Amino acid sequence: MALPILRSCCARRPTLLTRLFRADRDVLVHPTSRTLTPVAPVLSTVRLLSSHRDGHSNKQTPKVLFVGIPNPLMWFRTRIYYFLIRAYFDKEFNIEEFTDGAKQAFSLVSRLLSQCQFEALEGLVAKDLIVKLEEKCTHLSPDYREALSAEADEILYTTPGDVGIYYDDSGRKFVSILMRFWYLTRAKVTDESLEGSRVFHLATNGKQDQSKKLLTANYEFQREFTQGVPPDWTITRIEHSKLLD
Repeated sequence: MALPILRSCCARRPTLLTRLFRADRDVLVHPTSRTLTPVAPVLSTVRLLSSHRDGHSNKQTPKVLFVGIPNPLMWFRTRIYYFLIRAYFDKEFNIEEFTDGAKQAFSLVSRLLSQCQFEALEGLVAKDLIVKLEEKCTHLSPDYREALSAEADEILYTTPGDVGIYYDDSGRKFVSILMRFWYLTRAKVTDESLEGSRVFHLATNGKQDQSKKLLTANYEFQREFTQGVPPDWTITRIEHSKLLD
């Protein structure tokens, strides 16, 4: 199964959309774990008023605004890595296009996880990671599985968390990009058990009739840039607000 989302550069002439993932190869094991530099979120609920032409009624449509303030040192560091990727690996690499593709991939993979469709993850997620996810997801409650799913229109903010360039002993070259996502869910999960969760009560017509939680997720995308290897990205790490711990 292939997901035509992210564009990448390869030896042959690239098409506008090429395959994003491929998991039928070894995945580089990182020698050390990396910690994420926090992004300071600024959120608010805004009511938008609209009236019909006849002037008889008004509607209130609640909106949640999210403003992410990245750490300036991390922002500068990732820009250096983007330059290195364009200079030595993929001259057409564009972080904005990558972020858009990663957001679509996150929505798809999170939905498949929520539905326990592990076979559909093959070719999108690394094989060893699928095995671990299946073991964890089968023990989750229905509410927790629902909280895994992130609809595209409920993803409020997406940003790169870290970038890495690696070489193994045999000379194979890898690039990994860790993406962070903030998304809303109506799943009924306890606030105390979830890292970084926030509850929003959206009011319409003066009544609080909607309740959503803001959750976070981290997905790491990895691609091998060794000559002759297909130009595909694979998800090698998935974290969901302690839901999968």
